[in-house]
Amino acid sequence: MSCLPTLAPTASTSPVEARSTAELAAHLVGRLAELGETLSVAESCTGGGLGAAITDVPGASAAFVGGVIAYANPVKSGVLGVPEPLIEEHGAVSEGVAQSLAAGVRQLLGTTWGLAVTGVAGPGGGSPAKPVGTVWLALAGPRPATRLLSGADTRSTVRHKAVLSALMLLEGALREGDLLEGAPQE
Repeated sequence: MSCLPTLAPTASTSPVEARSTAELAAHLVGRLAELGETLSVAESCTGGGLGAAITDVPGASAAFVGGVIAYANPVKSGVLGVPEPLIEEHGAVSEGVAQSLAAGVRQLLGTTWGLAVTGVAGPGGGSPAKPVGTVWLALAGPRPATRLLSGADTRSTVRHKAVLSALMLLEGALREGDLLEGAPQE
């Protein structure tokens, strides 16, 4: 069983958000395998939590290739090709860096999709411009996307929300592809 939370449905959440992280990860692994597509991840503030959620799914290797925990900026630049000037100008927690991480891991591991997370999990490290809870998610692939999360919370909660939201970002892109191709919806 995943240690990540299930979000209870509220007026502001969709049925997708009400599912557990484990259920969503299992759904995505199955859908990617059906499509013959592959996934890789680049993680900073989640420290491997996203990859763990995916590999908790039996048979994940049918779609999941691997990931890079790029916690330090030299790993972001040296391994995943994030331009150092981009980090210097915008900071490691920025939309551009998240996009570059996603593109870099996708290229490095040769996958259909690259999914990235970079943020300030806290309790320290925040600033007025990027307070604790600021997280950028990015998806590289056939239907690229980004998402900004915000809201101060505990370190554990910020990381858990980032993992769930990253999975939801991928699910949204897969659903969009299904709509474009006229596939039946669940």
